[in-house]
Amino acid sequence: MDTSRSDALQRVAQRQTLTLTHVGRKSGKPYRVTIWFIAAGDKIFLPTANVNRQWVRNLRQTPLARLEIGGEKFEGAARFITDPDERARIMALVRGKYWMFIPMIAIAQLLGAIGIVKDNSGGFEVTLSSPS
Repeated sequence: MDTSRSDALQRVAQRQTLTLTHVGRKSGKPYRVTIWFIAAGDKIFLPTANVNRQWVRNLRQTPLARLEIGGEKFEGAARFITDPDERARIMALVRGKYWMFIPMIAIAQLLGAIGIVKDNSGGFEVTLSSPS
């Protein structure tokens, strides 16, 4: 990733949310949603507690992510994370950044472990494009 992109990402990495613009899988229209994110190295990770959300389903079909974070704009290719070890690493990053939600995350994991709720969590790794 070029230095200016890296610097811009570093400047906004501690922000709590970003705005994702994704393409509707049926309509083809752009949609915007505000979600959590993790910036790690030259990647952006988009975690979700529910893989059945529309933005997740749309991004899986058309993996172009346009991101706005604190006035900075990024674009990249999103890859849905399926590997359990990768998912665990991303969840560790989520717990580190959003530490105030650790009790809620732990309760959800406990309820999943005893079969009361299904774990519908997931996420994407976004590889940022070089500026044109």
